[in-house]
Amino acid sequence: MTNKFVMNINFKKSSDGLVPAIIQDATTKNVLMLGYMNEEALEKTKASGLVTFFSRTKNRLWTKGEESGNVLNLVDIKLDCDNDTLLVTVRPLGPTCHKGTDTCWNEDNKQSFGFISKLEDTIAERIAISKIDPDLRDDDTKSYIVSLFDKGINKVAQKVGEEAVEVVIEAKDSNDELFLEESADLLFHYLMLLQAKGFKLNDIVSLLEKRHQ
Repeated sequence: MTNKFVMNINFKKSSDGLVPAIIQDATTKNVLMLGYMNEEALEKTKASGLVTFFSRTKNRLWTKGEESGNVLNLVDIKLDCDNDTLLVTVRPLGPTCHKGTDTCWNEDNKQSFGFISKLEDTIAERIAISKIDPDLRDDDTKSYIVSLFDKGINKVAQKVGEEAVEVVIEAKDSNDELFLEESADLLFHYLMLLQAKGFKLNDIVSLLEKRHQ
């Protein structure tokens, strides 16, 4: 579904009739690449559902993935406030960059949950440390996460249960600060349990998305 305001795009702002098209993954919200479209490329994109650019090197229309098969399936097109730049949201099929990477900035096209994702990375690092022989660990590797994982998955699961009970108790009270603190503790320990089982939050999100369909 394309934004109705795309009809107002000003292709005459540039001498070559091209406008920048920022390509963004509709799910992860990561920017995948930057291309250029003229009016014909835009119309072909809307008609075919496959993102098509005007290639300045080939001097012709170019549908992304026409040779590799790594096409960009169109989701939406939006026009910026100056009517001269497009934001094209897509569902990529395969890597976007011609060098084989997910994006043209050599980044993995992973969904990020901001600080939660950073916290997951920290937990993963601590799990790796917990698997090292205690006698071989550096002093700076000692942490609450490591000590809890050292006690095994049953202890991690127990902590999740304990924190869940605390959340329920505080939910029935009127102290919002304590409720939020216990909620944070529950989420923190749940993230630990997920990774102890070999999963991450994105696995839960994927499951919820399937249920939503």
